[in-house]
Amino acid sequence: TDAATNSNDIGELWIKSPAMMNSYLNAPDETAVGISAGWFKTGDVATISPEGYVQIVARVRERILRGGYSVFPQEIEAVLTSHPAVAEAAVVGIPDADLGEEVAAFVSLKPIAKLTCEELLAHCREHLARYKYPRRLQIVPELPKGPTGKILKSILIAQTQVENP
Repeated sequence: TDAATNSNDIGELWIKSPAMMNSYLNAPDETAVGISAGWFKTGDVATISPEGYVQIVARVRERILRGGYSVFPQEIEAVLTSHPAVAEAAVVGIPDADLGEEVAAFVSLKPIAKLTCEELLAHCREHLARYKYPRRLQIVPELPKGPTGKILKSILIAQTQVENP
């Protein structure tokens, strides 16, 4: 393949196949964004192992650009939920005048668990690079979910905008 096979490399996954679509129906602008020189841009962020296995690790649209660094919410959520007191976590990017975006995290705790924001931030600092750990952290009774049980991050983003106009 033409792809880099260093497992430390991370990038957007593009695919090319004879069975791939030629374009989006009646949508030339979307086609120009989604297809480049015959390659379909999946919107998935992935790594490729030396053996050629592809692991999808995030979505491009969820990437947080903090001071020129790419931060992927799923990595931070995995660290947050690795704490024994945390039931669920959601990480979003919120606007920041100095850095472009800032990392904000929302967590719910397991029943009868007790944990402070400071303790959880210390856990994040132990397991994440300095530019990745959340600068805003809120412990909530539960995270907002849609009918399928998916966490509604758009509600969390809207909530932070109301709190910090």
